[in-house]
Amino acid sequence: MSTLLHLDASARSGSISRRLSRAYADTWRAANPAGQYRYRDLAADPVPHITEAWTQLCDHVLANGITDIGRYREAVRTPEQREAWQVLEPLLDELVAADVVLIGTPMYNFSIPSALKAWIDQVTFPKMSLRGRTFVVTSARGGAYGPGTPREPFDHQERYLRDFFLGHFDIEDVRFINAELVNATIDPALAHRLDQHTASLDAALRAAVTL
Repeated sequence: MSTLLHLDASARSGSISRRLSRAYADTWRAANPAGQYRYRDLAADPVPHITEAWTQLCDHVLANGITDIGRYREAVRTPEQREAWQVLEPLLDELVAADVVLIGTPMYNFSIPSALKAWIDQVTFPKMSLRGRTFVVTSARGGAYGPGTPREPFDHQERYLRDFFLGHFDIEDVRFINAELVNATIDPALAHRLDQHTASLDAALRAAVTL
């Protein structure tokens, strides 16, 4: 039985990144009627930032060469670490149980929202492999950051997530669906590029239901 973990990180309840992630999730659920679906809104229900107690758990895992995620709870020693584990455990359980992890996220200031970064920090331990899972990212960006564009070097959203999922989680199957030039709908200076935004959004929606 397949399991989809669906995360949204946009501060906007009606954002394009949410629209794209919902399109993917709806299609996945229709194609997998017996599958498990888990949803977490990282903006509406923020994950706490890691604490010193969390770093102590991480240090214990690293120092003792623990690579089995199921053994991470062995690191809990103090009341503070127990409190940190109570925050972490359900997040890890959701992640480990998933076959597909779907992340809807905007680009904020050339990168990702702090809400998504807090989740990443919580669920990430040294030498942790999630090989075999698929990660799908649906994103919205105010400008154009695709290959060959002048702002391509400023894309620290897709580049960071791709590098992190591959370099740390050992994930080879990472897919991105990007809608660009979203600000053309509100910024007069980008109004002449509205058609490009519309085409990008249409292509992203098609990709979300066919990927």
